[in-house]
Amino acid sequence: MLEVMEEKAMIQFLEKFTDYPFLVRFQGHEYPIGEGEPSFTVIFRNPIPVSRLMTSTSLALGEAYMDGELEIEGDLYQALDHFLGQMGKFSEDRNALKKLIHTSTSKKNQEKEVTSHYDLGNEFYKLWLDETLSYSCAYFRSENDSLYQAQVNKVDYILQKLYLKEGMTLLDIGCGWGFLLIEAAKKYRIKGTGITLSKEQHREFRERIEKEGLQDYLTAELMDYRDLPAMGQKFDRVVSVGMVEHVGRENYHLFIDCVEKVLKDSGLFLLHFISALKEHPGDPWIKKYIFPGGVVPSLREMISCMADDNFHVLDVENLRPHYNRTLLCWERNFREHMEEAEQMFDEKFLRMWELYLSSCAATFHNGIIDIHQVLVSKGVNNGIPAVRWY
Repeated sequence: MLEVMEEKAMIQFLEKFTDYPFLVRFQGHEYPIGEGEPSFTVIFRNPIPVSRLMTSTSLALGEAYMDGELEIEGDLYQALDHFLGQMGKFSEDRNALKKLIHTSTSKKNQEKEVTSHYDLGNEFYKLWLDETLSYSCAYFRSENDSLYQAQVNKVDYILQKLYLKEGMTLLDIGCGWGFLLIEAAKKYRIKGTGITLSKEQHREFRERIEKEGLQDYLTAELMDYRDLPAMGQKFDRVVSVGMVEHVGRENYHLFIDCVEKVLKDSGLFLLHFISALKEHPGDPWIKKYIFPGGVVPSLREMISCMADDNFHVLDVENLRPHYNRTLLCWERNFREHMEEAEQMFDEKFLRMWELYLSSCAATFHNGIIDIHQVLVSKGVNNGIPAVRWY
């Protein structure tokens, strides 16, 4: 009797997601939801208690999928695209989730959070990223661009925006595996420094510097952005791609302050970051399993922080459709290399990662999150030509 009641309550909860037709199947029972021909089927092995769905819909459904208690018959991305397009109907008890949503921004804890994601192993990331090992939004100039070409496009685009000249110094905060700095050194002969908290990224980047013979041009440092001012070095240009999402809302001003302290007067700073229309503490499932402590800034709050440090905005661009396509490329690559991934991780992790890539693609498609590039100068920069230089 209890299971019947839980089944009925779960179906009643799901019946509010009526924007697109789908079918729910549980122990021989079928429930059509929405009007029209169902485009996918959600299969439940066991009912999810409504208390869990009310505490966090995303956490309850995400964990059920990870545990194999929920299956999608049809295209996973399409199903997620339909559900996440109705996120306004999700339930979330922020008081119950307080410890999950709001974590410490101390150096020690943030290093632990960052490495939990980026130190999963370079060989794992090499399975589904392209040869550049770029783990951020690509830039597709044409429909025919491969993922590799689009990542090269993205880096070229950023370097053009920075208006680099030979001999300049460039700092990359959150440099990843170093492709941007390698390209900058090879194409513009700049002197570059990259910092990361990931030991795996640091090791790979140093190996790539050696392989490319760029020891006289590039250095890789394992360090926190908060330690940059103590270096006593100033740079002509600063870039940060996909890193500020890890610093925490209360540290946005601190992050921009650190950039200001290490950037030369009239220098340029380009911030490439996942953004949101409004301030939000983050999705519980993503914060628990994918990016602990991760917070997506709104565009307006980040520009406000920049203005407080006398940064003048030169250019703002939204690349949201490009990240949807990037993530779909990653998800396809991941599925194509599933056999190799199975040698590294268990089934629960693999289901989690597939869900992560597909759900993020869906959130970008639905405009739940955006991706912005903001180019600013420290004070007034009169050295920029009066034509669009990129």
